[in-house]
Amino acid sequence: MDFSIRAANLEDCKDIARMIMELAEYEKVSEHVKVTQKDLEQDGFSKNPFFHGIVAEVPEAQRTKDGHVKIGYALYFLSYSSWKGRCVYMEDLYVMPEFRGKGIGKALMSKVAQLGMAAGCTQLNFTVLDWNKASLDFYAAQGCSDVTAALGYHVMRCEGEELERLAQP
Repeated sequence: MDFSIRAANLEDCKDIARMIMELAEYEKVSEHVKVTQKDLEQDGFSKNPFFHGIVAEVPEAQRTKDGHVKIGYALYFLSYSSWKGRCVYMEDLYVMPEFRGKGIGKALMSKVAQLGMAAGCTQLNFTVLDWNKASLDFYAAQGCSDVTAALGYHVMRCEGEELERLAQP
C-alpha cells in the first residue's frame, strides 16, 4: 500500500472533520461531536494552536469509492507531567476501515511519537475505549501499557453546567 504521512494544513480541516465523525460513529458517540470544520480551522491553525495534526494520504489511483485520498489522521498536543515533564497527548488516531491493517495507523502513531520526542517529550499519552479490543491489542503491540490497570488512574471530566459551576468564585 502506497501512502504518505504529512503535517495537516488548513485545507485538510474538511477531511479531518469528516473523519472525526467517522470515528465517532465507530465509537457509537456521534451525537457528542460538536466540533465543526470552522472550529478545527480556528483551533488548529491560529497563531497559538490548541492542537496539531497529521494526515495519511493515498495516491489518486487508490482513492476511496467516495473519492477521498485523505484516509487517516492523528491529532495531538503537548502537555506536562509533574512527575515526568514534557509529554505528548494523542487525542485521536484514525484510519478509514478499508485501509486498516496496512501499517498506516502505526505510521501515524510513530510520527506523533517522533514529533513528541523532537519537542523533548518523554511519554505519549492517549485513551482508548475498554470495549475496543482491536485498538487495545494494536496499542499493546506497539509497547504501550494500560495505566488504568497498572496504576489505577481513571480519566475524569467536568463539563457543561458542572464546569460552569466549578468556575464560579
